[in-house]
Amino acid sequence: MPNMSLKKNEMPSQAPDVRNKNFDEVALGYTEEMALDEAKRCLHCKNKPCVSGCPVGIHIPDFIAKVAEGDFEGAYKIITESSSLPAVCGRVCPQETQCESKCVRGIKGEPVAIGRLERFVADYHNKHFKGMPEKVKSNSHRVAIVGSGPAGLACAGDLAKRGYEVTIYEALHTAGGVLVYGIPEFRLPKDIVRREIDSLKALGVKIETNAVVGKAVSVDELLDDFGYEAVFVGSGAGLPRFMNIPGEHFKGVYSANEFLTRVNLMKAYKEDSDTPIRRGKRVAVVGGGNVAMDAARCALRLGADEVSIIYRRGESELPARHEEIEHAKEEGIVFRLLTNPVEIIGDEQGFVKAIKCVRMTLGEPDASGRRRPVEEKGSEHLIDVDTVIISIGTSPNPLIKSTTTGLETEKWGGIIVNEGGATSREGVFAGGDAVTGAATVILAMGAGKTAAESIDKYIKSKNK
Repeated sequence: MPNMSLKKNEMPSQAPDVRNKNFDEVALGYTEEMALDEAKRCLHCKNKPCVSGCPVGIHIPDFIAKVAEGDFEGAYKIITESSSLPAVCGRVCPQETQCESKCVRGIKGEPVAIGRLERFVADYHNKHFKGMPEKVKSNSHRVAIVGSGPAGLACAGDLAKRGYEVTIYEALHTAGGVLVYGIPEFRLPKDIVRREIDSLKALGVKIETNAVVGKAVSVDELLDDFGYEAVFVGSGAGLPRFMNIPGEHFKGVYSANEFLTRVNLMKAYKEDSDTPIRRGKRVAVVGGGNVAMDAARCALRLGADEVSIIYRRGESELPARHEEIEHAKEEGIVFRLLTNPVEIIGDEQGFVKAIKCVRMTLGEPDASGRRRPVEEKGSEHLIDVDTVIISIGTSPNPLIKSTTTGLETEKWGGIIVNEGGATSREGVFAGGDAVTGAATVILAMGAGKTAAESIDKYIKSKNK
């Protein structure tokens, strides 16, 4: 019998006053019984609108049907036909604005919990099946990939399944890109990322770490000297932006990139860390996106007495996922909305001691369609803080474009590509944040899959 409940099965999670003191995963995942019950809410629509909302085109009703039958491994096989990172996507994808936003059940109630079911299926597989996929017979064609984030991993996985010999060049000492340095352990456990990467290695993908393309080797050299027939650039957008206000040089001011990289990748919160981080007691995080929520929640877990999100628009304009905002509120994060920093104040020793802000009101919509924040005259006020984390966005590192011949980019640094991911330089393809600027994991994966198909066509056309 179908389950006609208007509500999703709730996701079990750690209690807020427990989880805000540890880095263990917040969401605990569905039980088998919950997954079976939730899967029966799917109506299996003939036109499958949910699939159109998935950037990688997962056959959603088909995998959910398998879950409803109790064939969890069959569901996993359907998901992995389209996605190389199901356990990751089930955790960090904004399903509420993608596949679930198209779900017919969402018209009169809550949509089917597609993301939670994807996570359940991936976790069930990882728990019960320890084997790895078999390597496909090589077609003797070689492709290099710059960056081991979601775009690069998705591109590598699709090419490896086609028989290509793929090598990923990663600048850091650990593969995974934003999945390991940007997203905290309590949202995405690193063991899960490592297993997904191990699956790609089993397919034959090679990963070279500590390899900065543009310094150690250039894209031109990969094509001209190393024998690769194509290169995919998925180097992300890791160059942080600052507000350019007075006081950003004081000790205790971090970009969210640096803060999260130290916490997530370098484990700076450990007492014996080689790269310790300041444990602020009163922390201000400037910004309202998912990265800002991650930074704020990490700061709280490091022992801060108060952590504030400072955002110049209202709550309805916060760009972070609703789930992340609610989790942050439950954990005790303070939201100082319609507030904008204008100066960071330091003490005589050069450490942060306060942040000067002004209050804002929302005026007419700007070019993005959001109402433009306008400063209230005479509203300056100080907030006592000892740490400030700036999380107002990132842009692509200029290293790739400055060292690659004939590569056209936007003024702000994004690589210009056509619909298939091809750049202005023959044999070079790109996708993900290096093209669009900071976006979601699943959109980057979609771009990687698109580029893999284009690379396959390109190399085949060159070898007719």
